Amino acid sequence: MCNTRLNALLAIAVLGLCPPAFAQTAGKGAAKSGERVYTEICAACHVTGVANAPKFRDRQAWTPLIAEGQQVLTGHAWVGVRAMPAMGGNPDLKLAEFARAVAYMANNAGGNWPDPDAAMLRKIAKEAEERLEQQIRDAQKMKKELHQMSR
Repeated sequence: MCNTRLNALLAIAVLGLCPPAFAQTAGKGAAKSGERVYTEICAACHVTGVANAPKFRDRQAWTPLIAEGQQVLTGHAWVGVRAMPAMGGNPDLKLAEFARAVAYMANNAGGNWPDPDAAMLRKIAKEAEERLEQQIRDAQKMKKELHQMSR
């Protein structure tokens, strides 16, 4: 799993797919719309499908993701899933902006998700925390195995 993420990040860097806004902070000025976040950050992978990212407007690829539900898909993507880096690869991106971008992409592939309100953001944060806790447990298990091997 870690190698997949590393390979995806390397592919993005080598292919020069990172848009100039990738390094910009999301905290400047007003909160960004889902479309703007998609254009500035997400499109780098979701236009071309790099590292098997579901392509923008590809209903077939997005249908099973949309079926997971807004809080599950967004929460898992926020902490990183498959080759997708946590926070879309931008540590300055706010959860609300990220969630709007996921809703924007889902809606352009046949979904009908509202921009997340405070209640939905709480559900997304809870899902993300649970996913992160599982990743921490998995990492601790791997670390324990490494320590046992080195003895």
